[in-house]
Amino acid sequence: MTHKIHGQPPRRPNIGITPDYSANRPDSAFAYYELKVPYADAVLRAGGLPFVLPYSDELACVDAYLDRISGLLVTGGAFDIPPEAYGETAREGMGPLKLSRTAFETALMRGALKRNMPVLGICGGMQLLNVVLGGTLHQDIGREVPGAHEHEQKHDRTQPQHPVDVKDGTLLADAVGRGQLMVNSTHHQAACRMGPQVVVSAVSPDGVVEAIESPQYTFALGVQWHPELMINTVPINVGVYRAFIQKAREHRR
Repeated sequence: MTHKIHGQPPRRPNIGITPDYSANRPDSAFAYYELKVPYADAVLRAGGLPFVLPYSDELACVDAYLDRISGLLVTGGAFDIPPEAYGETAREGMGPLKLSRTAFETALMRGALKRNMPVLGICGGMQLLNVVLGGTLHQDIGREVPGAHEHEQKHDRTQPQHPVDVKDGTLLADAVGRGQLMVNSTHHQAACRMGPQVVVSAVSPDGVVEAIESPQYTFALGVQWHPELMINTVPINVGVYRAFIQKAREHRR
């Protein structure tokens, strides 16, 4: 009698996820950390083990977080990166800031990249990746990009807003295929000047940068859309998370 031996399932790497922060709510005197469920669901579906990382301004705490995770996911939110972070001053069209969140995410991202740990930036997380790598931002697309289309969709965000062109030979193309990909769109800022060693891996038809990556790292990818919201409507989007989780699995533990 032959006994069939089943291998162990692939190890789930620990993925640190940055939450948003709400200073107050009408029903409570306390501040809240907030995270949209689809972020964690996408990490789980792609084979990772999600952990939410509360903010700290202590570098020792940031290092302790990085000691315990194998990949960093920096999420989006309804706030802007302070222009001083990329050597500019505020212009008309700037939105609200969340300075403690940006400072924490910047420290985490710099630390992760220093360790060559896989990093995935979603929407505002992509913008932060470009800034951390030495680039700048359009502070408001409508005011600064001639002929720009609408990038803050009003309809269901599980549905696409516009196509992007995924460049051949990129990490993103390996994850979702090259050519046209339909994506959602929920942002008013975008990458402007790319940082050194930063490659544009997708653009929208109006020329707005929709994805970036840096070949000097094992995996440093940012996408301007929210693939986690479209896993069921445009399923190829889960490839972004699967590529990230696979690199995290290879990174450590």
